[in-house]
Amino acid sequence: MRKICIGLLGFGTVGSGTAKILVENREVLKSRLGADLELKWIADLDITRDRGIAVDRKILTTNAEAVINDPEVDVVVELIGGYVPAKQFILKALKNGKQVVTANKALLASHGNEIFATARENGVEIGFEASVGGGIPLIRSMKEGLVANRIKGLYGILNGTSNYILSKMTEEGASFVDVLKEAQAMGYAEADPTFDVEGIDAAHKLTILLSIAYGVPVNFDVVYTEGISRITPLDIMFMKEFGYRIKLLAISKDHGDAIEARVHPTLIPETSLLANVNGAYNALYVTGDAVGNVMFYGLGAGQMPTGSAVVSDIVDVARNILNGAVGRVPAVGYQPAFLKERRIKPIEELVAKYYFRFSANDSPGVLSKISGILGTHGISIESAYQKGRDLVGAVPIVMISHEAKEAAVQSALAEIDKMDVVKDKTVLIRIEDWQ
Repeated sequence: MRKICIGLLGFGTVGSGTAKILVENREVLKSRLGADLELKWIADLDITRDRGIAVDRKILTTNAEAVINDPEVDVVVELIGGYVPAKQFILKALKNGKQVVTANKALLASHGNEIFATARENGVEIGFEASVGGGIPLIRSMKEGLVANRIKGLYGILNGTSNYILSKMTEEGASFVDVLKEAQAMGYAEADPTFDVEGIDAAHKLTILLSIAYGVPVNFDVVYTEGISRITPLDIMFMKEFGYRIKLLAISKDHGDAIEARVHPTLIPETSLLANVNGAYNALYVTGDAVGNVMFYGLGAGQMPTGSAVVSDIVDVARNILNGAVGRVPAVGYQPAFLKERRIKPIEELVAKYYFRFSANDSPGVLSKISGILGTHGISIESAYQKGRDLVGAVPIVMISHEAKEAAVQSALAEIDKMDVVKDKTVLIRIEDWQ
């Protein structure tokens, strides 16, 4: 039986999960692949710490270059993360004729075009199932399972840390700061949580999905990104009054002449499927012109779920090796000659419903003044709610608008926030009012 040799770069959380699966499920993988997957090397800066996995110490090394240059290694698995030296290692492995598997969404979102082109030029594959959605098979499903469809829309909860924080805030009425500290203590959030809570991680993942859904080159810079750090228990209380829950959503819609690409806190009806995805779970709701609505759900991160996705890619490229097939499925699902730029709709052109929370003096005429300014900008109000004073003495006034244009909303709020009776910057949260 043929042997496929694996060189693993990175022995952290995901790397150790990948190694565990390759070692403990070696026989079942052999029976499904028809070849033996041998973990030949594990490279990491720290090869002394116990990962709880029984591996031969002879395969541990601190020399990643030696792994990449080993002629017996068929597949290089990059699980270091970050940009440097991960990019250099991937490009060198591809140029050395190695198949590559990675979970590095940040790298692909920023340098994917170069990496995909290098793989193509050198007649090898790059698998990146684990880069979006952890253990949920999103990439392969989008590229192959939904290949018959024009993708009309994507709505994703793609970051488990932010979803955990918002779920706990909703369930317990706790503050963002307190829940973040708890998430860090439990290992759900990094010491520096910026990528998670400011929407950057979700935007990296949406960037990759945009390319697969619409055949556009990878371009992280076009995705509008906003995080959850300004969400308060007061806002969550009001949202419940209106029948909404809040999620950090990655959203894309195909308008024909342009594509929406945005990540931000979003209110969705509490009865919708996505509204009930809680804790550290991820989900992606896809609308295709033929299939209709499909939702994928599962653990979007973690040692074993992400390791599962990595190994699925290893098996996939190993099957290609055994059958002498390269490029059977293009990297992003579109043939390179058909990849083309499309206009990304600026956030200012968005038309949506909005949640506003104003902090204003408790004095006569304030509500009518605010409503008047909104009206002059063409923004009509669907409903309004006012409930007592907050801790600093200002009255919170909450409004839900009918559909309005973002540019008009921003102009109106800039004017309102300059009013003497308004005591703090207005809170704005966009609404996706579908089931």
